[in-house]
Amino acid sequence: MTASRDRDGKKIVIYIPARNTAHLLKPTCEAIPKGLAERIILVDNVSSDNTVEVAASLGLEVIRHDRNRGYGGSQKTGYKNFLENEGDIVVMLHSDYQYDPACIPDLVEPILEGRADAVLGSRILGGQALKGGMPWWKFVFNRLLTHIENLIIGARIVEYHTGFRAYSRRLLETIPFEENSDDFLFDTEILIQVHHFDFRITEIPIPTRYTEGASMMTFGQGVVYGLGVFKALLVYLLHRARIRRSPQYLPKSRG
Repeated sequence: MTASRDRDGKKIVIYIPARNTAHLLKPTCEAIPKGLAERIILVDNVSSDNTVEVAASLGLEVIRHDRNRGYGGSQKTGYKNFLENEGDIVVMLHSDYQYDPACIPDLVEPILEGRADAVLGSRILGGQALKGGMPWWKFVFNRLLTHIENLIIGARIVEYHTGFRAYSRRLLETIPFEENSDDFLFDTEILIQVHHFDFRITEIPIPTRYTEGASMMTFGQGVVYGLGVFKALLVYLLHRARIRRSPQYLPKSRG
C-alpha cells in the first residue's frame, strides 16, 4: 500500500507523544509518507529542550501540557483531540524514531479495508527483535508478559507492548480509555478493553530499531511495569467475575 492509494475518503490522523526528543523529531516526521495524514498532532509533556519549537517548524499541530501527565495521559489528550475533530483513523507514532513511519500505510490498511478496528505493529512477528537491538531482558519480559496476558484474557496477540498502533474512530468512541492509567500501563489496558468490547485486532510485522537517544525503560522500570500489568489483569478478572466492577470495562457514557 502506498500513500497515494485510494482511501475511500477516510482521513488518517497521526498523533505523536513527545518529551525531550527534539533531536529525533525531524527525521521521524520526514520519514512519514507524503500526503498520507490529514493532520499530525504532537502532544508535548513539558519538554525541557526545544521539542515544541522543532514541532512548530515542521508544521505540526502542538498541544503542550502544563505538567507531565505521563505517557498514558498524553494518549488521552491525543485521542480526545482526534475525536473532537475530523478523522477516521488515528496512528500513534513515537517521536524518538524507534518505529519506522514508512510502515504507517501497512498499519492502517486493515482498518481501511474493514478487517480490523485496531492494528499493532509487532516487533516480534518479524523474528528480528533481538537482531534489531532489543535488549535480551526486554525481549524475555515481552514474551513472558504477552503469554500470561493471552492466557488470562483469552486473546491471541503476539505483542501487547508495542507503541506503534492504529485505532478506528468507532473503537475510541466506544472504549472508556479515559479511565486508564496515566503511565505506560495505558497500552496494556486499552488492549484488554479492545478484547473485552469485541473489537477486532490484527498485527503486522515491523522492523526493530533502537537509535541513540531513543527512550527506553530501564530494567527497574520494566519490573515495575510488569507488576502493573499483573494488577491490570487482576482488575479485569475481578470485573469479569462480577466481584468488583471497573469503569474501564463499562460502556462509555454518551451523556
